[in-house]
Amino acid sequence: MAKKDHTADAARDKDREKWMARFQVRLAMQPGVDRAVVLQAVKNVTTHCADTGEHPRTAFGDPDAYAVQAAAQLVPADRAARDRRHDAVAGALDSIRKRAEDIAGL
Repeated sequence: MAKKDHTADAARDKDREKWMARFQVRLAMQPGVDRAVVLQAVKNVTTHCADTGEHPRTAFGDPDAYAVQAAAQLVPADRAARDRRHDAVAGALDSIRKRAEDIAGL
């Protein structure tokens, strides 16, 4: 009976964990994504990988690109658009605040 290579298994597990962590972070950064969307996307990936035995990178590719794709599939377009507008306004206000602080010498 051959000994199982625990080092290789540990490396694959670590790589899978890194992929999932990167995917979750990038997904959470997408407009309109909330906790429910992240949980659904993680469940989809985890279920697929458990059913097929595939590594998430093999099944879904780059975690950053798949996060954008998953958000497009799971987030209603109107909610994503609203969040993009909100982020733009918040960014503009933050820029104005920084300029005011510079002028005031804060």
